Amino acid sequence: MAGNAHVYSTAVNPPNEGLAPTISPTAHPADHKDPAAVMQGVTEVPAGERVEEEEMPEGPTTGKYEEWAYYLYYNGDSGVGPNGYSSTLFQNLATQAGTDSITGGACDQGTCMLDFGGQKSVASVVLIANGISFGIMTLLFTTIGSCADYADWNKWILIVSTVICWGSQFGFLGISQPYQWHTAMAMYMLGFLSYGVTLVFYASIFPRLARNTQKTKDARAALDRGEIATEDYERVEMLERNRLSNISTAHSNWGYLLTLALNLSILLPLADNPLVDQYTLAFTNCYWIVCGLPWFFLQKKRPGPSLPKGESWFTIGWKQIWKALRQWKRLPYTFIYLFAFFLLADGLNTTGTVVTIVQNQHIQFSFLESTYLGLAQAATSIFSCYAFWYLQRWRLLKTKWMFAVTNVITVLIPFWGMLGLWTDKIGFHNTWEFWLYNVVFGLGQAPYYAYAQTMMSELTPPGYEGMFFGLFGITNRASSLVGPNVCSAIIDNTGNSWNAFIFLFCLCAAAALVIWFFVDMEKGRAQAIAFSIQQRGLSAEVRQEQVANVIGEQALVKA
Repeated sequence: MAGNAHVYSTAVNPPNEGLAPTISPTAHPADHKDPAAVMQGVTEVPAGERVEEEEMPEGPTTGKYEEWAYYLYYNGDSGVGPNGYSSTLFQNLATQAGTDSITGGACDQGTCMLDFGGQKSVASVVLIANGISFGIMTLLFTTIGSCADYADWNKWILIVSTVICWGSQFGFLGISQPYQWHTAMAMYMLGFLSYGVTLVFYASIFPRLARNTQKTKDARAALDRGEIATEDYERVEMLERNRLSNISTAHSNWGYLLTLALNLSILLPLADNPLVDQYTLAFTNCYWIVCGLPWFFLQKKRPGPSLPKGESWFTIGWKQIWKALRQWKRLPYTFIYLFAFFLLADGLNTTGTVVTIVQNQHIQFSFLESTYLGLAQAATSIFSCYAFWYLQRWRLLKTKWMFAVTNVITVLIPFWGMLGLWTDKIGFHNTWEFWLYNVVFGLGQAPYYAYAQTMMSELTPPGYEGMFFGLFGITNRASSLVGPNVCSAIIDNTGNSWNAFIFLFCLCAAAALVIWFFVDMEKGRAQAIAFSIQQRGLSAEVRQEQVANVIGEQALVKA
């Protein structure tokens, strides 16, 4: 195969079709530059060799305004509304409408029960609502995930899902009575579902942004000139992916912190107003609108290829996923990670739901107390995102190592809850434990989200972000089809929410061990690039050298 650097085509051996000048690698071996020097931007493209911005087939360079607009969107899309307040409103109204399993009156001493296809606990109904939402997400991600790789569909999927989520949050302004708990459940599910879609298709953007930063483009040109080795270039792009992922996650937590702090201006003076919770949710939604709109106008156009002739928008996703699944042997580490993350995300997401249920009961659904706890989590989350990123940049640590540290905390949280089965002194029975949980969650789990998606980006074939992040969305969100239903059955059969932590601890521990021992990131990255070359040919995003020195020339040319 020819090693043309700036050729974009869907063929395996494409000619130069005039999209941009061809820059061939120099003949001499790569000169191993100091990685630290490369990261500081010492290696630059000489002025005479720069390709004009509009001629770059990989798309325009990621600018600072576009990057900041990307961060601000996540600042607004922090989940305070659809993932926090709306859940509390729904659970509160369901509890007011329920009956006590002991007295038969208003919920007080025993388990709070609802008539939902038979008598079920409120905790069980909340978990069922999440499970149904995750099931619908599975259908959506498999249908529209691959569409995002074509034309401008990623942009429009994100816009539409965002607007739907905004509408669902405002819808709670008309829901305030216990008999409306069914409506509250539907509105919560709509917001939770659309919020999950925004997260997936927002996250699928950052790998392309990272490939188009000036630092990455300079390193790619230096690789073509033979001035740096392939591993040096991979380190540059890896750190750029981690930088965007960590800083955007930090901004999500900045939004979480600022929103909760601003909400005190409503919660405190209107504490006696019966609609104070609804007003607070609407205000939170307005914050997201202000922060989210700039991204829709400042993002630069980097469209994917046109939809193949004869294909349908409604079936291409299923066909692409089926094709990828049939070729799992070509991407074994990608699919091992997806499977293990399915288990890990299932355990972590359900653990968060169970802890939230227990916490809401303990604080008696107080928005004010929930806000204080959220502030503690947000502050520590911001600190940890920056701390993890600076440590990684300083020591040039690999993504997998950073992710492993966060997984230790992922396993310890359900383990702590499990202890509550045998003692009331610890195990989420006391107020101080919920403060500790939110602090520890912020310190360990905020970077978890950043490194989980960076792991996925490194194992995703370039140009297939929509499809593979759609699969990632299924593992991250729809994986909880299993956890909530299993935990719901455990809680219903035992009458004790703490029994669910045993299952969750085993699930998280098993998943973390599989990722650590069975996912080879270097080989997985090379296999992903080889897959992209074999399917779409050499392009400005991939290099033959990135594959050959890891998995060999034979693996690259094999069909």
